[in-house]
Order: sequence, then structure tokens, then C-alpha cells
Amino acid sequence: MSKKFPKPEITLDGIYSKFSDEGYCKDYLLDVRFENGFACPFCGSSEYRKIKTRHLLRCKSCKADISATNGTFMHKTHLPLKLSIVTAFLVMSNKSGISAVTLMRNFGVTYKTAWYVLHRIRKAMKCREERYLLDGIVELDDTYLGAPTHGKKRGRGTEKTRIIVALSKNASGCPMYLKMTDVPNLKGITVGKFARDNIHQGSKIESDNVRSYKKPLAQKYFHVYETYDTTSGQLNWTHKVISNFKAVIAGTYHGNEKIHTALYAAEFCYRFNRRNLGNSAYLNLLAALLR
Repeated sequence: MSKKFPKPEITLDGIYSKFSDEGYCKDYLLDVRFENGFACPFCGSSEYRKIKTRHLLRCKSCKADISATNGTFMHKTHLPLKLSIVTAFLVMSNKSGISAVTLMRNFGVTYKTAWYVLHRIRKAMKCREERYLLDGIVELDDTYLGAPTHGKKRGRGTEKTRIIVALSKNASGCPMYLKMTDVPNLKGITVGKFARDNIHQGSKIESDNVRSYKKPLAQKYFHVYETYDTTSGQLNWTHKVISNFKAVIAGTYHGNEKIHTALYAAEFCYRFNRRNLGNSAYLNLLAALLR
């Protein structure tokens, strides 16, 4: 694909002015989608011709017409592409994200539309995060989301949403990358599956002295554990991340729907893992939406 489209100025005003025309949005996103060269999603051919009047690419082999959003996370959307582009910028530029209510008020759209756009973006984030595994030294802990239920069990028997958190560290002990998701329970088989899906085998895992962690983590990992002590600094970074995540849920979303916890967690992890990329993090999110 050509590189005739310069990178937009990464400010809210720059995004608004650059993507004011829907046709430009379609052409720009096509360029982003095939920045490494055209490959037909149907037959794999690399030959195409442009249909400029319709902002499409036509595969010369199978004759399929490919738009910027065909087969992507924005597939079959009838909303202006500018809405998704600007929302992606707002999601990445705010450490706490943006709620559907705020998006609804700022853009003058319905709550259903705002929720739809945000969840498409979160699904793209979740899909991208699932590609990577943590390695090296990894802190592992669990937490709960939700208000206490009067008269119900506490601790591991609670009805709150259960979440497992894993945070990799460098040799100096500074945080690197984060994995987090909700789980149905905190039994050994669940912990083991989370570890296999998110942490390279052979990594060193640090945790507190929880019985359900010991057997599954001993099989494929170098597991170091000790009884938790609030004064020791044990799992310090993981607890800070958990505290920040809970603040986002309470402050931005004013609570949490259990069925969407994994998407909120994926959004938080996506931003955290790209916190040092600066403006390019937003452009990476646009690319993720088009894969």
C-alpha cells in the first residue's frame, strides 16, 4: 500500500480535523490495515486494484471487494468511522479510560451506540493481549470485585467477581507487563489453566502461601511462595496494580457488570502494557481494530 497518508497529529484537535471527512477515514484505515502490503482476506492474493469512488480494494484473483472494516472488529458498522477513531484516541489518552455515559454526552449519540463502540474496541484489545505470554519473574495474586453481600461468605467463598492478576518484572524488580482476567473460582485447576495461558513455562512465579497455587504452579514453573506479610513489600507492585484497577472500575464505570469484567481487565492491561509507547500506542490500537 502507498504511504500517502501522513500520521495524524496526535491531539484531540488534530484527530478531529484530520478525520472530518468519512471518505478520508476509509482510505486512511485501508492504508493502516494493509501497511505491510495487501493480502486478500479471502484468497491471500497480493494483487488488487483500487475502486476510488467506493473507497474499496478489489482483489484481482477472487474479485472480492475489501473495505477498511471488512472482516475486522468494525465489520458491518453503520456508524461514522470518525466516532471509532476518536473514541480509540480517548480510550488510550485517558489513564482511567472513558465510560459509555461520557462518550454519549460528548458525541450526542445514544448510550447503546456509545457502549457498542467501546466494547468493539475492548474486544480488539483483548484479542491483541491474548497473543502474548509473560516470562522471567512474575508476581501472581488474586483479588475480588464488587460490594460485599450482607450475610454471605467472605474471602475465597465470596460471591464477588474473582480475578487473577499476573505481573512480570525485570531484573531490577520494576514492573514490565500485566495479565489479568476474571475466573469462575480459585481452585488449583483454574489457577493452572490461567498460568498455562498467560505465563511461559519455566518462568519464576512469586506468590503468597495459598494452597491452591502450589500444585499447579510446581509442575511447569519455578514457584516461590511465602506467607503474606504487609511489612515485607511482598507482591508490592501487583497490589498497586490491583488498587489502580479497582479505582478505574469504581471511578470511571461506577461499578462493574460481571459478564464484562474480562473486557474491562483487558482494556486496563492493554493501556498498562503500552504505557511507555507514547503517541504510537494510539496508532497501534487503530491497527488492532483492523486486524
